Formats: sequence, structure tokens, C-alpha cells
Amino acid sequence: MRHLLHLIFSNIFQTFGASTMFLHLFLGARERWNECTVVLTALSSSPSLRFCFLGEHLRVCPQVLTCCTSDAEDRLSNLSRREFEDLVRESGRTLQSLLTGHYKSFNDYILELLGKSEGTLQSSLGPMFQPNVPVLKQLYSDLRHYYRGSNINLEEGLNDFWARLLERLFKATNTQYVIEDEYLECVAKQSETLRPFGDVPRDFNIKVTHGFVAARTFVQGLVISGEVVRKVSQVPLSQECMRAIMKLTYCPHCYRMISAKPCANYCQNVMKGCLANQADLDTEWRNLADTMLQVSQRFKQPPSIDNVILSIPQRISEAIGYMQENQATFNTKVFQACGTPVETEAGSVISVEKMKKFKTSVEEISTTPSAKLEKLVDEVSQKLRDMMLYWVQLPNNLCADRVATGSGSEDGCWNGMTMGRYLPEVMGDGLASQINNPEVEIDITKPDMIIRQQIMQLKIMTNRLKNALNGNDVDFQDTSDDVSGSGSGACADELCGRQQIIIPSTDRPVHYPLPPEVVKGSGSQNQACLAFCLISLVTLLLRR
Repeated sequence: MRHLLHLIFSNIFQTFGASTMFLHLFLGARERWNECTVVLTALSSSPSLRFCFLGEHLRVCPQVLTCCTSDAEDRLSNLSRREFEDLVRESGRTLQSLLTGHYKSFNDYILELLGKSEGTLQSSLGPMFQPNVPVLKQLYSDLRHYYRGSNINLEEGLNDFWARLLERLFKATNTQYVIEDEYLECVAKQSETLRPFGDVPRDFNIKVTHGFVAARTFVQGLVISGEVVRKVSQVPLSQECMRAIMKLTYCPHCYRMISAKPCANYCQNVMKGCLANQADLDTEWRNLADTMLQVSQRFKQPPSIDNVILSIPQRISEAIGYMQENQATFNTKVFQACGTPVETEAGSVISVEKMKKFKTSVEEISTTPSAKLEKLVDEVSQKLRDMMLYWVQLPNNLCADRVATGSGSEDGCWNGMTMGRYLPEVMGDGLASQINNPEVEIDITKPDMIIRQQIMQLKIMTNRLKNALNGNDVDFQDTSDDVSGSGSGACADELCGRQQIIIPSTDRPVHYPLPPEVVKGSGSQNQACLAFCLISLVTLLLRR
């Protein structure tokens, strides 16, 4: 029988011009014979896949007995690339969506506090103070614009508020005089030494500046970190990475091992190689998250940001009350320095009693942060801690659902060549660690420039957050072009034109169907297929 089998094979090879490697596949190695039997069995039970080839035409998968043509391998390669890019982008969209959600919650709360504070102040004003409403409205408008990222010098804006308020009040309390603009300029100069509002402006300016610098910088940190995730998640794959992903994902399909899963360490090496540049974000990413955590904890320390905003009416009331109570002394010193203005018909004067009534009508504000603020800070702080290791954990997360697990998985997994143990060691994180990666060929001297730009953005943002911890004002104008989105997205409120807030899509990635596995082969391939059919008949005879 063995002699008969050898004679049949010899006739087949002579008829179809088979190569010596073809003969070796079926006669020289028992393992190859077993693989061939598996393939033939699959062919007999699967009408959708009728042909098998030697594999010399393959450019990515191992060049052994295969069921894939060059065209099928190309389509599977494109499919693996799309799926991998979808996974990376989906992971990025998930994180970006969470960061955007925290930004929106915090931003809405700050704007809500500003609206409540302004409403409290205006409702506390009596008819005598209505002429001062434009000055007060301008203060809140400046605070909103500054918080949203406008290029406003907050310290100068606050000083200007007190100067304009002084002008209004001085004229309102001295209606018996003709007060010209030149005279008001002289009054403003005297305010530096006479301090008409007492110590309130100095204390007010310090607390408002520190609170709003921290709040503005913090929300910008959330915006920029989300933008970094978006841009980095869209970095295209290199050709070497595409080959490695194809070999990891779909090469087993070419050998009818559709259910095979890759070895865990094999998958790790492929992902670490493909995401090597992304892993280089790790240091600056952790620095940013850590500094944002420090800033967020400042919000809970007195005076918290909500205390600062809600106490604005109370502090302005104190300042106006101080001026009214010391009006006579202040006027005397002003008249001495600037001269006595020309008198006119006596006008109405705001009395101290009316001012005291206005002062007591403003609600006292607690010095402890509200429960809502504490909740918002706790939630965003937890997310900042969770995302610390995002870039170095991404390869592991992408491998989590695709690798072989359970008993015997180390020996029964796809190792890139066959089903068996994967021997190479797992590479480290980052570009420099991939010099000896056995799965992805990488030139470690050529880092991805898009990712290097995002690393620089993280450094800049971290430095500004550190400045904000010290109460130092920061300006975002010089990086607006770098961090504003150029793709699809939406921006919140008046942040458009300054910082574009990208609202990430939460759609699931598109899963493409497998390409058709029935392909037309060349003449030599059809001859080989006919040979396989004859071999299958011989196999069935032998089984009988």
C-alpha cells in the first residue's frame, strides 16, 4: 500500500510539475502530513474555501501550505489595519469623552456660580445704586471672559473695576458739586494712598485672582489632555506595524485556524512595537495628571472657588460701606489734594443708614466648599488617577480580549508561525526599548513628530498649572493654534476661537466582514489544487 501511495504521488508530481518543496511537504515530514490532512478535511467540509496553495506568494504570513492568495492576504491586511486603528481610536474616544464630561460639569458649575453671584448682587441693590449696575455687570463679564480663556489681564481688570466704582460712587455721593472727568482722574490718583474702600480691594483681588487662575488653568488642562488623546489616537500606523498586526490577527485564518488566538507575550510585543511612540507620552502625561490633581485639591481648601465667587457681593458691599462710613474724611483729603469742585444745586446724597441696609441684605457666605464642589473635585481626581498610566497600559488593554487564556494556553496559542509556545521576551515601554523587538522593525532614531508635538503641549500645560498653584496668571494665547481642533468637534460657550473643545463620538467602531475566501488562482495553482484533490482521495482510500 505504501509503495502504491508513493507511485501515485510520483505520477502526480510528474504530471503537474511539482517542486521538491512540494514533495517534501507531503512525504518528508510527518508534521506537514498532519497539517495537510487537517486542511484537506477543512476543504471537504467547507464549500466556501476550495483551494490551498504552497505559500511562496505570501508577503506577510509564513510561506507554508496556505489557503490565502496574495489578494486575500492584502484584504486581510487592510482589515486588520482598520480594526486596530478603530480599537485605538475607540479607546481614545472613551477617555476623551470622560475628560470632556468632567470639563462640562466643572465649567457649568463655575458659570452657574457666577450667574448666582451676579443675581444676588443686583437683587441687593436699591434704587440709589442702579447707576452702578453697568460697572458691576462689566466685572462679571470680565470674569466670565477671563475664565473662558480670553486674553485679559485679570489683575488690571480688577483694578479698573475698583477705579470705575470709585468714580461712580464719588459722583453719586457728591451731587452738590460739578465733577468733571479731569477731577475724577485726580481722585483716582489719590485712591492709592487714601484707600477709599479700605483693605477690601487688595484682599478681594488676591482671592479672586488665585481662584480664577486655578479654575481657568484646570479646565484648560482637561481640554488639552483630551485634545492630546484625540490627536495621538489618530496617528497612522507604520508599514512595519501593519505587517505585524496582520500576522498577529489574520495569518492563522490563512491556515484554517480561524479560532486560534495569539500568545499573550506575542501580542504584547506587537502592541508595544506599534504603540512605542505613544508610550513615550507617559512621563509628561503623568506629570500633567499629577499637577492637575494638586490644583484640584486647592479647590477644596479655603477660600474655595465657590466661596470666592459667591462672596463677591458681600465683599463689594463691605467696600461700599467702608467708603460711605468714611466719606467725610475721604472728601476732605480729596479736596485738599485736588481742590474743591464747583458747587451746584444740592442733590440727593446716599445716607449711611441706607448703605448699612444694603450691606446687611447681602447673604453671608460659608468659608467651606460646597458638597457639590467636593463631589466634582473627587470625581475628576479619581479619573486623573485612573488615567495616569493610560499610554503604557494601552498595549495590554488592546491585548486583553484577543489573547489565548486558560490551561494550556502557552502551548496552544498562535506564536506568529504556528500553534505553540512563544519564546522571545516581552519588550519594555517606549521607543528606545524596541531596538530588539522581534515582531516590529522600528527605527528608534526617527520618533513620530506629531506625538513629539503633543509631548511638548503636555510640558507647556504642566508648567502653567504649576504657575497657577502659586497664583501666577497664565496666558493661553500663544498656544491657541496648537491646541485648537482642526477636525470635527464642538466648542463650548465663547471658547470658540480660543480653545476648541472636541466632543468625541461614542459610536462603536465599524466591524468589517471577512473578505471572500474563494479566489481564482493561476494555472499552476489550479494544477496544485487538482493534485490536492487526488491526495484527498488517496487519503480516504488509506482510511478504508
